[in-house]
Amino acid sequence: MRLNTILAFLFLVITTSCANEKRKPLPIYNPSNFNPKLVDKSLHNSSTHHTVLDFKLINQNGDTITQDHYKDKIYVTDFFFTRCGTICPIMSDNMAKIQNEFLNDDEIMLLSLSVTPYIDSVSVLREYANRKGAIDSKWHLTTGHKKHIYDLARKSYFAVVEQGDGGLQDFIHTPNFILVDKKKQIRGIYDGTQDEDIEQLITDIRTLKH
Repeated sequence: MRLNTILAFLFLVITTSCANEKRKPLPIYNPSNFNPKLVDKSLHNSSTHHTVLDFKLINQNGDTITQDHYKDKIYVTDFFFTRCGTICPIMSDNMAKIQNEFLNDDEIMLLSLSVTPYIDSVSVLREYANRKGAIDSKWHLTTGHKKHIYDLARKSYFAVVEQGDGGLQDFIHTPNFILVDKKKQIRGIYDGTQDEDIEQLITDIRTLKH
């Protein structure tokens, strides 16, 4: 009986320790925390108080989407294009997985930005959203001005290595998922094509909620 009590106590200690470890606060990422190649040159010396810039995009329903739609939300951002036949289908399937994991949680949302906005019109995004099972109130797949989207990728979300000007010849292609908290701060970057990264992202979302 005494041995059983000791074992039960040890189990409780280990379980509590593991739970506390899982809920360890996530870091807050500023430009100086990233590989300089991921950060626009104008931000290399910035080490504090980075937040995602305001944006103005058009979603799969033709609605204008801004930061107001993500106010007081935890959300995941990625950059994709509908004609991509390599990493994007995997990324979109994983975004759908995250959507379904938090289906009934109004605090969790998703944001996908097209890197070929001149091709990904509202009607194209609508068809893609239908195919991927996107729920309109939870997952906005967006188009907009190319320079604005590319500036967001490089100066807000630090999603790509390549430098560029958002012009006609500029093109970005990244598997990164970016986790943003309710204060518009970056709390994690994950490979959107890797199952283990998606599981970690789901865990980190839960950590942010506690």
